[in-house]
Amino acid sequence: MTQPISVLVVDDSVSVRTAFSAIIKADPGLTLFGTAQDPFVAVERMRDELPDAILLDIEMPRMDGLTFLRKIMAQCPVPVIVCSSHSQEGSMAAITALDLGAAVVLAKPDLTTTEARNRAALRIGQAVRAAVGERYGTTASNANTDEGRNDARVSPDKIIAKRPPVRRGAPTPLVVIGSSTGGPDALRQVLTGLPSNAPAIAIVQHMPAEFTGPLARRLNDRCQIEVAEAKSGDPLTPGCALIAPGDQHLLIHREGRGYVAEVVGGPYVSRHRPSVDVLFRSAAQAAGENAMGMILTGMGDDGATCIGEIQECGGYTVAQDEASCVVYGMPRCAFEAGVVDTVAPLKKMSDEIVKWHGGKIRKAV
Repeated sequence: MTQPISVLVVDDSVSVRTAFSAIIKADPGLTLFGTAQDPFVAVERMRDELPDAILLDIEMPRMDGLTFLRKIMAQCPVPVIVCSSHSQEGSMAAITALDLGAAVVLAKPDLTTTEARNRAALRIGQAVRAAVGERYGTTASNANTDEGRNDARVSPDKIIAKRPPVRRGAPTPLVVIGSSTGGPDALRQVLTGLPSNAPAIAIVQHMPAEFTGPLARRLNDRCQIEVAEAKSGDPLTPGCALIAPGDQHLLIHREGRGYVAEVVGGPYVSRHRPSVDVLFRSAAQAAGENAMGMILTGMGDDGATCIGEIQECGGYTVAQDEASCVVYGMPRCAFEAGVVDTVAPLKKMSDEIVKWHGGKIRKAV
């Protein structure tokens, strides 16, 4: 995309519209399409021409942002970046927005100081590029980011050193899943399809720290298995899935015949924190041939490197097919790297886990 990305700001707060407009105008890669204090005004702005992206508030008068988002996705799909409050209601609304097709969710930024506004400018700029990037075939980072995100790409070695592949790990089956854009709804479909005795599962979903806890609670309410946000020291047991906290890496370590979680900080790896590559490498080392790696919908290539390490250890690797992905980025990179044993549609991913866990899938030694 050679022209600046045009952005429509939809927010009922005058101060927020003013601040976001200034941020967009100051970014040479963006241009302000216009502003609207509610969805009805936004529709008028878009009557003759569509913006490249929409920066959307959730809580607004006359029509809330979720209703507007649902209409956008049904009538004229435009990449939407949702800004949501830190409250519990706001966090749950953000998860719903992702289910409805929002490309990226941002926590409502602090705009009270120059430093805070600069941080918000960086996050908004990267979020817009992330939302629009895949449509135009350009490289774009995801949105849960900070100032370190523009640094050179960091490998998983900074968090967990690579080791020669060893087939024999802990004897307990372990499933590790990586997802990004479109991931919350994909995870819902996968996890709700699993029985209560499903194998232990660890998940990295790219999203801000404010929203991983609400995502885990929402999934837990809908699933037969237990779903929780991971904490260091949590055991990974059958019938349980742990989700990496936003802005922290999740590693899995062998402990006896099973596994225990470790949550750590550190640099962004493969441009993300948490990183799918970090989780996958730790799983390969802890479980070996008893690991299953799964990459779901998402932009970028996080996970494509270290899912290959699961394969090298004799583990089983699966990627979501293009047709069922919201964004065919992470699965595509893994497939093109030749490290995927099976490509399957989203509706079959639960079956892949059940078949593998039941011993119906056995790779040649």
